[in-house]
Amino acid sequence: MKFIKFLLVGVVFGIVLTKSEAVSWYRIYEMFHFQSFHMFGIIMTAIGVGAIGIQLMKKTKAKDITGQPIVIPDKAKGFKNYIIGGTLFGLGWGLVGTCPGPMYILVGAGYWAIGIVLLGALVGTYLYGVLKDKLPH
Repeated sequence: MKFIKFLLVGVVFGIVLTKSEAVSWYRIYEMFHFQSFHMFGIIMTAIGVGAIGIQLMKKTKAKDITGQPIVIPDKAKGFKNYIIGGTLFGLGWGLVGTCPGPMYILVGAGYWAIGIVLLGALVGTYLYGVLKDKLPH
């Protein structure tokens, strides 16, 4: 039953991103060329909702679906790792024209060529997991 709940949330999220044109390569292109506020507005709204949501969860001592308290650990201090990681993420996003979430949505919408990008992202994630202990953090 849990699987169905997560699947439905994913489908609704996919519909929202598709209808808001957040998965559109043209919207992403406009964003990286500073030609449109559309994507920046979506991203800033997501950041605001997320920040408020996390603060509410901390204040109300929210519990997860099993009744366990939700604990959000503080981020590790660092600068270089966030700059390098953010730059790589941004370059990948700019070159491919999509970020990880919309990759699945685009495959579901029938854009099969993005499957190559999705496969590359999954292989890269797997390789990071294998090499994580050998990388400087």
